[in-house]
Amino acid sequence: MGRKKKRDLPFCRILRENAALGLVAISYVSIDYLRYLSPFWHGRLQPALWIALAVAAISRVPFYRHWAEELRAAIPFLASILFMLSALLYEALSVRFVTAVLGLDWHRSASPLPDTGQWLLLALNEKLPQMVVDILRAHIAGLHHFLMLFIMLGFSVLFNSIRAPGLGLAARYMFTMAVGRLLRAITFVSTILPSVRPWCASSRFAVAAHPHPWAQKYYVPYASDADAIYRLIRSDTNFATAKEYPVEYRPNWGKMSFLINILRPNFSEGSTWYHLLKKAGGGCNDLMYSGHMLVAVLTAMAWMEAYGGWTSAFIWFLVLHSAQREIRERHHYSVDVIVAIYVGILLWRMTGFIWSRKDASKAKRLAKLDQLQGRLTQAAKDSDMDAIRELLEEVNLAGKAQGGFPRWMIFMFAGIATAFSLTCVVFAFTLTSDG
Repeated sequence: MGRKKKRDLPFCRILRENAALGLVAISYVSIDYLRYLSPFWHGRLQPALWIALAVAAISRVPFYRHWAEELRAAIPFLASILFMLSALLYEALSVRFVTAVLGLDWHRSASPLPDTGQWLLLALNEKLPQMVVDILRAHIAGLHHFLMLFIMLGFSVLFNSIRAPGLGLAARYMFTMAVGRLLRAITFVSTILPSVRPWCASSRFAVAAHPHPWAQKYYVPYASDADAIYRLIRSDTNFATAKEYPVEYRPNWGKMSFLINILRPNFSEGSTWYHLLKKAGGGCNDLMYSGHMLVAVLTAMAWMEAYGGWTSAFIWFLVLHSAQREIRERHHYSVDVIVAIYVGILLWRMTGFIWSRKDASKAKRLAKLDQLQGRLTQAAKDSDMDAIRELLEEVNLAGKAQGGFPRWMIFMFAGIATAFSLTCVVFAFTLTSDG
């Protein structure tokens, strides 16, 4: 009896019960970690895994039944991409500004803030078994892992592991990330905090050693003189005289010349503002809060809401492991990691309106079911299975958006969406492995 019931289950239910998506995620993380244990097997197994996943996804494309829903979600998806790119541009400008405005001398001399979270981890190193400490130090999951795990989650819609549309989930993910990145940039550009790694700026940036004229006028004279700070507070106006430094380099950026004071370019860094911004990377100051942890938390929240199950606990384990490693390796202060975790959770909850269509569809089906309740009851009493099936199909159709698309449009969109998604996988895999 039990075997027959399991055979009658839909394929998507079997897939969920067997936690195939979770096993794929674990396989991906495990195989990628082989780069530290056995580079030979890593070089063999990782391409094989990606090829197998790509072939499996492409083979499911012709049988996917929700392309019309994906097409409706395409506009919010593209809008979210543009919003996220704009947020990343503003973040790159802010990273460069907070790095350059005080000059390299400040980065070398500014002492890191006391971080009790790191003290705790160092204390635990003395108490815990060495095997446990080695696991905590292991580079199990980084930024590119969490991006890939979300991409896997999105592609699983082809196997009915998560609810369609997959582009709707992707739109929400990118929109939430864009909001989080904007808030992050506004936060760290408002108050410049010293880096956890004082040597970082000197090794990565070629900005001037002396501070920008703005900093010379408003910050440097009052940075370490208590009497000057007291006088500044009383008068509420600056009074110190700026020191004499070399004239700032001003390249010809045309219409973008207004960025010169913000980015503070150097003669050796190239002649275009775009070329300069590409070197910004993750920055060297303490960027309150952690962008890496924001991505990790949003991936865990998306996984927990869309897929659920025990594999969500595995994703959250990776998040917490990455969090303590960010602190342990002095990429961020503990406060940056903690704030990123609760900001990511709150933002994901607040942006649930991106999936409001799902709730509206459910409400329509419930309203239709309530309307047909009497006819369903009568059909059940008459044992009329055909009538029951017809009525349930009416309920199902009530929740679907009206107005279809031509088949040629759906087929063309399916091909474009698949190619675009696979291209994103390649870029995410090749461009984010270094964080």
